[in-house]
Amino acid sequence: MKKLLLILTLAVSTIVVSNAQELGVRFGNVSGGNVAVDGIFSTGQFSRIHADVSFGKGVGIDLLWDFLYRPLGEEAFNWYVGAGPYTFIGDPFALGIIGEIGLEYLFKEVPIALGVDWRPYFRLIDNTAFGAEGFGLNVRWVFGSN
Repeated sequence: MKKLLLILTLAVSTIVVSNAQELGVRFGNVSGGNVAVDGIFSTGQFSRIHADVSFGKGVGIDLLWDFLYRPLGEEAFNWYVGAGPYTFIGDPFALGIIGEIGLEYLFKEVPIALGVDWRPYFRLIDNTAFGAEGFGLNVRWVFGSN
């Protein structure tokens, strides 16, 4: 089981790193610990996929579709809202739905994005629960920016 989990984690990490438009870390409450590999994949001008893979006493995977991604005032500030599934592969196993609302700033001088977000969740499996303590800080390198 541990070998399968390691192979799955390496495969997901390779896919995340090879296709991401932004890649960095997220500090705060995530499904697998307090730090996650954080990636952004563009799906259009105003939507994107926001993925996190975290390691702790298991592996946590959050996969959010930010269906609203809009500039706020000047173009350097953006706000976003999204939702999607999350899972924790460990003891105890967890599967549920997670939401996200956040604000980020894209620096023009260096290709770095800083963001803060809030992620409430609704756990369906192993036991049903709701949590609203998911605050985080994102620091990402932006690939392909000028």
